Amino acid sequence: MKKTSEIVIIGGGVIGTSTAYYLTKRGKEVVLFEKNDLASGASGACDQDIILQSKNPGIHLQLAMKSAEIYKTLEAELEHPIEYENTGGMILIETEEELEIMRDFVKRQQQVGLEVEILDLKQARELQPGLSRHLVGSTYSPQDAHVNSMELTLGFAKAARKQGARIMLHTEVVGIKQRNGRVQGVVTSRGDVDCEIVINCAGAWAPKIAEMIGLTIPIKPRRGQIIVTEEVAPYIMGDVLSARYIVAKYNPEILENSSDPGIKLGVGLSLSQTQKGNILIGATREFVGYNTDVTRTGLKEILKNATRLVPGLKGMNIIRMFAGLRPYTPDGLPIIGPVEGIEGFFVAAGHEGDGIALSPVTGKIVSDLIVDGKTFIDVSRLALERFAKNNKKA
Repeated sequence: MKKTSEIVIIGGGVIGTSTAYYLTKRGKEVVLFEKNDLASGASGACDQDIILQSKNPGIHLQLAMKSAEIYKTLEAELEHPIEYENTGGMILIETEEELEIMRDFVKRQQQVGLEVEILDLKQARELQPGLSRHLVGSTYSPQDAHVNSMELTLGFAKAARKQGARIMLHTEVVGIKQRNGRVQGVVTSRGDVDCEIVINCAGAWAPKIAEMIGLTIPIKPRRGQIIVTEEVAPYIMGDVLSARYIVAKYNPEILENSSDPGIKLGVGLSLSQTQKGNILIGATREFVGYNTDVTRTGLKEILKNATRLVPGLKGMNIIRMFAGLRPYTPDGLPIIGPVEGIEGFFVAAGHEGDGIALSPVTGKIVSDLIVDGKTFIDVSRLALERFAKNNKKA
């Protein structure tokens, strides 16, 4: 193994491989280390949704819309089939209270250019005939899309390799070398590599990497359980979420204080159908450390919620269930950029359920910051230092 590299990336998920791709595209020398295999973490244990309308208006939605632009030509650029489809999507609304909340949410999204609207139940059922009649309506955006997350990760990695990246699998980073407040290199299970820049793209494990350099990062693993059905004829149009999903994502304190097992598990509908015909049904949002087990309770609550909203799912057979760990941050935004006080150390992690949707734009931003010292957007709101009250070096 070569003992030097300009840049070291830690993490072989969709964020790490995207970052490797965009950096090598700009002519940088990169080596990526992954302790297991590509897409062996959240990137291989998630759904296929690229959802814009679940994002808060502001920098979050701005990032998603930029990423959506990149996705339109990404398959051709990577020369790899990522199964990208611009399918459209819906957020289901059950009560008048949710309707008022979503009206305001949609209005603010429209003001920044997202194509999204509120549909009544009749209009929603014309797009999605399987919806329960108790619903009040839904939102709809034609800009939501699907992608195969594993093929996307492999596509980024393959293209990065073509451009000169070295991707070292089954190689664990066990230490980071620094001197006088500057990164010097990494210590791996296969030897040391000296470098000028280290980028922490380790997802839910990003805090463990940060600890190696005496840094605290407020990322917590949040388990998401997902159910997969047998292959069936086309039944689900696009991405289907529920307003309850939005509540679970942005208001975790509500989950903790509830006695309802489904709400406590953070269950909110996430539904889509793959090109092969399998329906993905999710999902929970649980703080259980690094436990990736699937549970009977999780399965029960996901299915109870999903069949209540889309009753026709009851007649379909389940073939498997899996769980992944989303990297949660307290404000729902990822951490992207250099870290103050440690020259050469960057973080690109904390995307929670948005890693797939934001992977192209994240790789581009990191590449821009390293090569040009700036990017197309003010990323100060994504800096680790926004959590300064709870963040300190050891």
